[in-house]
Amino acid sequence: MVKIRSDQAVTDHSSTPQNTPLDKAPISSRAQQPGVSTINEEDAASIFAANPALVSMMQNKLSGLVGRSSGYVESLPAPVRRRVAGLKGVQKEHSKLEAEFQEEVLALEKKFFAKYAPLYEKRAKIISGSTEPTEQEVEAGKEDEEEDDEDEEDDEADKADESAADIKGIPEFWLSAMKNSSLAETITDRDEGALKFLTDIRMEYLERPGFRLIFEFAENEFFTNKTITKTYYYQEENGYGGDFIYDHAEGDKIDWQSGKDLTVRVESKKQRNKSEFASAAIISSAITDKNPPDTKQTRIVKKTIPTPSFFDFFNPASPPTEEDEDVEDDIEAKLELDYQLGEDIKEKLIPRAIDWFTGEALQFEQGFEDFDDDDEFEDEDDEDEEDYDRDEEDDEEESDEEGDGSKPKQETAECKQS
Repeated sequence: MVKIRSDQAVTDHSSTPQNTPLDKAPISSRAQQPGVSTINEEDAASIFAANPALVSMMQNKLSGLVGRSSGYVESLPAPVRRRVAGLKGVQKEHSKLEAEFQEEVLALEKKFFAKYAPLYEKRAKIISGSTEPTEQEVEAGKEDEEEDDEDEEDDEADKADESAADIKGIPEFWLSAMKNSSLAETITDRDEGALKFLTDIRMEYLERPGFRLIFEFAENEFFTNKTITKTYYYQEENGYGGDFIYDHAEGDKIDWQSGKDLTVRVESKKQRNKSEFASAAIISSAITDKNPPDTKQTRIVKKTIPTPSFFDFFNPASPPTEEDEDVEDDIEAKLELDYQLGEDIKEKLIPRAIDWFTGEALQFEQGFEDFDDDDEFEDEDDEDEEDYDRDEEDDEEESDEEGDGSKPKQETAECKQS
């Protein structure tokens, strides 16, 4: 699986100020450890809110420390520095092997993708209705289903389904699968009208590191594109650990039919006539004693406003530049989300489309999220602590009974509470 890594420089933790050992400070009877007065979170938040320039200055100072040597390594004896340099050389050899490993993983993915391709083609034909599954395939699929219904009920269901014999393929297959996946949050009610015409989603690898997603549509009223693609590119050089680094993505331009663009909405507003001609007409009518013209004439002004849509997926954000410092975090978040959606389509939706259509894949993923080992272990720890407390109380009561009996039990209880 190709993984995303940040293209930011990797900090050498061995040379950061945090890891630099403190020099021995002189000790005197009056020396005190330097510190700052305690500031709670609310006070700190109010200070930063009232001083945005202070926040900016601190960020600049901290960012300037990233990757900067603290002088610790440079202060080491020459033989030790030589060995440190040698370890860096060994690490470079390790990095070369990591990059080689990722290259072979990608080659293996491509090899098996070629074996998957015929299965994807057969799936697309069954979904479109151009072919029917074989009896062997149907029986293999039924083995995973729970047989809770009686045979008679199955026969009645078969008779009732005879009226649906004219239905071709599996209608709205990909729309249903997408709505059960992580793509659901990007799909609006307006998008569903167009996504009902989605007949197939497939992918292909590029000659360079990267992949292309291909969305195939039947003829529809929204756009003229038969296919809409989205291509993800990786940087030429591997990142830390040998992983491929996401560079950017490019999407096809959608040829929308007139008035059918789902990524925008049109607002119509009435605007009163405020032209100079209306003022001139009023003056002219006053001179000639004619009836004044109607100055309350209005016109309809249409304004196009961007609106969220799944089809924004094909118009991804561009990586931030130096001029985008103010909105860099926002752009980075959009790029991360865009990449994650592409990976989900490539790694999850396409390989197991039928499981997303039926919802089985969603249940499988939610099962892992709902199962919280920490909570279970915390409950067990609480029970063990309660058992330990009970045993301790029993031991204390037994020791009091075995004593000389000079202290009443009430006094013992009071001592335990103090």
